[in-house]
Amino acid sequence: MPEGHTVHRIARQLDRDFVGHRLTVTSPQGRFAAGASRLDGRVLVGSRAVGKQLFLTVEGGDVLRVHLGLYGAWDFFGRISPLAEGGVAFGSMGAPRLRRAVRMGEGGRDLSARTEGSEPGVFPPPPVGQVRVRIATEESVADLRGPMACEVLDPSTAQVAVARLGPDPAAETDLGAAGDIVVRRLTTRATPVGQLLMDQSVVAGIGNIYRAELLFRARLDPWTPGRRVPTDLARALWQDWATLLDDGIATGVMLTREDLDAAGRAVALVDRDERHWVYGRAGRPCRVCGRPVLVEQMAARKLYRCAGCQLMP
Repeated sequence: MPEGHTVHRIARQLDRDFVGHRLTVTSPQGRFAAGASRLDGRVLVGSRAVGKQLFLTVEGGDVLRVHLGLYGAWDFFGRISPLAEGGVAFGSMGAPRLRRAVRMGEGGRDLSARTEGSEPGVFPPPPVGQVRVRIATEESVADLRGPMACEVLDPSTAQVAVARLGPDPAAETDLGAAGDIVVRRLTTRATPVGQLLMDQSVVAGIGNIYRAELLFRARLDPWTPGRRVPTDLARALWQDWATLLDDGIATGVMLTREDLDAAGRAVALVDRDERHWVYGRAGRPCRVCGRPVLVEQMAARKLYRCAGCQLMP
């Protein structure tokens, strides 16, 4: 499932290339025909991510809410702006130009840009596969496929949807106050901290990879009841999440090892096996203590941890 950094990158892509433009909105698949008709012909005025959810606001106040779920993805075609000036922006490198194709989502990664070569010069390209909704301007196209949720909300209902979500460091103006909320929600419950971090009403945007890596970086046993987590450690988790999320948004990559030098980081940006401390490393030696990394089940999701390094307070 795409984690918070991916959704923020999608929001930024839409902000750069679609906000301020009058949209042509269709549902090639047909399942979103009524919603597409409601949005068609209106100017996109806002693109915002909160946790794993995307909120696109059109003139008049209606909001398209999208949750990609496990298999959803956005494909971008046409004039696509880079997401990093002069730096790494996986899937969107170089100056804006026509015939770019970028996919964001589908497992939490950006796929390399590719050229749609079947019909050179044809724009917009014909929809391929089950496209739930197509959003188009004169120069850019965004195709959404496979989302868990895709609906048009009125302004008040959209506000309720956002209010149900926990704090998201990339969406907050006061990280300290938001951190106070997260600390309180983490440290007053008997639920294991590993489960609380995945609860989007506690803190927004954390998925399975970031959950495993945050807890390893904190050397905290995921099975620790939330109420046993010291407040300073809970606050450190929030601050570390803010750091990792900011880095993920900038690079498009979930790189969670802080032990890498510049050369090692460059390798890890392109080599998935070098990016994480414990996630996806079941049975392999812990990079710190050498004990085999464990994989367990917590609330029906895989949980990776090192029993030697991660302890209960």
